Amino acid sequence: MKRPAPIPDLSAPSRRKRALSEEERALWESVAKQVKPLRKRPAAAKAHAAASDPASHHAAAKPIPVKAVAPVKSVTPPRPQMPPLAPIGRRERAKLSRGRQDIDARLDLHGMTQIRAHRVLFAFLQRAHHDGLTFVLVITGKGKVGGLDAERGVLRRQVPEWLGLPEFRSLVVGFEEAHIGHGGEGALYVRVRRAR
Repeated sequence: MKRPAPIPDLSAPSRRKRALSEEERALWESVAKQVKPLRKRPAAAKAHAAASDPASHHAAAKPIPVKAVAPVKSVTPPRPQMPPLAPIGRRERAKLSRGRQDIDARLDLHGMTQIRAHRVLFAFLQRAHHDGLTFVLVITGKGKVGGLDAERGVLRRQVPEWLGLPEFRSLVVGFEEAHIGHGGEGALYVRVRRAR
């Protein structure tokens, strides 16, 4: 019966060592000079380390200076500024309230949660912008003022704030409270920005 061949021990150090080139030696010396020990060693240990250090035998080689590299700053391009919201002109508002100017589309947000209303309003204004509509009516509802139902007017307060956000300003030129015939305090005339 044959014995299996012994498995070589790969963890043992190689007996044959390659000599360092002049460039490698110079690089090692420049790096070794910059290293600081973590703890102080006794004088005997220092002397032993200096005697066994291959870099100390080649003091004639000049160290290669290491250049410090400045950190690269990432520059983000500035976002294009959207123009501020503009009020709807007095003439246009009068035409809308008297029915002489068409309201191109209507959106009723009654009974929706804030999250759903935000999503629906944004999608509605995107479509209006894409379709080239000029004026739309957004109905928020008046909500109750005071008392236990004070929180019911949330959309009435939130929608004007949303329309001022950058993502909405790319779709909206301006807005104003609607005429009483179109819902008064519970609705807004919104002028849609033209698609370019």
